[in-house]
Amino acid sequence: MPAPRMSRTPLPGIGVRYDLTTREHRLLSVVAHRDGGRILSAYRGDDPDQCALSVKLSAGETEALIDALMPSHHCQNLLSTTDLGLVAERIELPAASHWNGRLMGETCLRSETGASIVAVLRRAEAIPSPPPSFRLAGGDVLIVIGTREGVEAAAAILGRE
Repeated sequence: MPAPRMSRTPLPGIGVRYDLTTREHRLLSVVAHRDGGRILSAYRGDDPDQCALSVKLSAGETEALIDALMPSHHCQNLLSTTDLGLVAERIELPAASHWNGRLMGETCLRSETGASIVAVLRRAEAIPSPPPSFRLAGGDVLIVIGTREGVEAAAAILGRE
């Protein structure tokens, strides 16, 4: 069985759109909004440009659907950030960002927003708990945790050109 085809398209100011073509050549898409909500859409098999179903899901409904699709991912020892009033989000640092090549501490992210960069994904490497002396690079995916407002403010700071 061939691997499923998945594409990822950033939607500035909105979130990310993921498109999956199944082995039966059906197109599914998920628009992941920055607020944790999702829009799940399925397209007609005979006309992939025609949406057959579109469902808007809240962050809580999205979590419930994930639990139904991947029950093995759940671990009782992990804290749910939403239960604590926190969110965790991946924020890609654009190549044109003001912070490309600068030290993470120069962003003053935690003191300005209350949100923290808890990890950086760079190519195939994960860097947990990067220190303030860590040098950011365009294309880095930053794992940021904080309140919804704090994470949104962090995304605005990190997207500064």
